[in-house]
Amino acid sequence: MNRYFPEIKKNFGFGCMRLPMTDGRVNQTEFCAMIDLFLKSGFNYFDTAHGYLDGQSETALRECLVKRYPRESYILTDKLSCNYFDRQEEIRPYFDRQREACGVGYFDFYLMHAQNAELYDKYRRCRAYETALELKAEGKIRHFGLSFHDKATVLDRILTDYPQVEVVQIQFNYADYDDPTVEGRQCYEVCRKHGKPIIVMEPVKGGSLVKLPDRAQRIFDALGGGSNAGYALRYAAGFAGMAMVISGMSNLEQMQDNLATMQDFRPLDEREQAAVARVQQILRGQDRISCTACRYCTEVCPQGIPIPELFACLNEKRQDPGRQDDCGYAAVNTAENRRASDCLRCGRCEAACPQHLPIRSLLAEAAEAFEA
Repeated sequence: MNRYFPEIKKNFGFGCMRLPMTDGRVNQTEFCAMIDLFLKSGFNYFDTAHGYLDGQSETALRECLVKRYPRESYILTDKLSCNYFDRQEEIRPYFDRQREACGVGYFDFYLMHAQNAELYDKYRRCRAYETALELKAEGKIRHFGLSFHDKATVLDRILTDYPQVEVVQIQFNYADYDDPTVEGRQCYEVCRKHGKPIIVMEPVKGGSLVKLPDRAQRIFDALGGGSNAGYALRYAAGFAGMAMVISGMSNLEQMQDNLATMQDFRPLDEREQAAVARVQQILRGQDRISCTACRYCTEVCPQGIPIPELFACLNEKRQDPGRQDDCGYAAVNTAENRRASDCLRCGRCEAACPQHLPIRSLLAEAAEAFEA
């Protein structure tokens, strides 16, 4: 049982942003199998948002979870996302559409989504926090919180303005702990200062902490057991105040690996902590784009550019500048029919990016590297 929220059975959640896909649609057969295994293993926390997978995440949960299991057997979290309202009067109709999409009468947790300084001003102007608190008073939300992507000073301001916030979801992993753009440590410390339980997102940093450089991989291999994802999950979950660690799993293999780690959770021991510290040092020296493939950028790109896929190609090139092939760039273009040079430089992607990446400049770099 979770020490902060007794209705949550354990401290590990299923993030439904990266589900199994077939021909652009959620593979409901595999998703059902993943849900069955997750619940059978004693876990019950599911996290979604209206924009995940172009709306398919919510409806897939309705078909594969809500219609197949009693409401009291699972915990469902959804979020109020900025793209779907511009006035307070639009929030309740949007909330009702979310409940309909998920097929539920209430959400166990409802989060103000991806808060940063700019979005927080919009949410305050639209009285979004007040509206969510009204929905909680009406029983349509059980717990009220926020997810956050910005500097710690902004988080401190929000939690000071709204002490009613019950839980905070932050990006937290060993690669970002001392990263000056993410401020993982500082945001964690603000949550502790305000006494807020923490939900961890991106503990494996969009999968980038699974596929490690050879030097880093040898360090974990020398430990003689455990997976890369497992070390990352245990690192994040081992800090005080962590109510939940969410992993976005996209196939049964990933789920089985994560469940093996979290079913009988134990924090990293001293030897494992030392290994993680050495891997951290190696990653700091890597010239890699810290894209987590959350796809917030692609949701707002008017050109439909597959930005995460192009950045994956560019990361391959950066690691081996002498490579003569295109690192898969042409295959991405063939599938998506969009190139890095199609960028209009409108900047919408950068405003949406939780990692605060200079996307326009990076796309220009990709165009120069692969389209010359």
